[in-house]
Amino acid sequence: MNALVLDWGLKRMGIALCINSQVAIPLQAILRKNRNQAANELKKLLKEYQISLLLVGKGSNSDESMQKRIKHFISLLDFKGEICFIDESFTSKDVSKLRSLSTQKDGKSDSLAALLMAKDYFGLL
Repeated sequence: MNALVLDWGLKRMGIALCINSQVAIPLQAILRKNRNQAANELKKLLKEYQISLLLVGKGSNSDESMQKRIKHFISLLDFKGEICFIDESFTSKDVSKLRSLSTQKDGKSDSLAALLMAKDYFGLL
């Protein structure tokens, strides 16, 4: 079973791939121009890696409008596999400890946050 982990954001979306629930790697983040472009890029990844589980980070402090935006975006994917919303609280803070270049806006930190979510969800080292 392959899973894709999404650290959803309005500007960038971090992505991590988990292969057979054993190995997780960060992928290049999606730099979001609009929701349709971002959804199409994510659809390609879902197909390319034969994803059966999509894990979507959702902060525990997310307001209702943000949760609606996330759910609407996910609906654009027309994904037939399992979708799980997981707590992403503190992942950005943990990433900034790991990455001294966290001020860059290239999406690498977002994908590292997705990697940490995969690590926590699957209990990886």
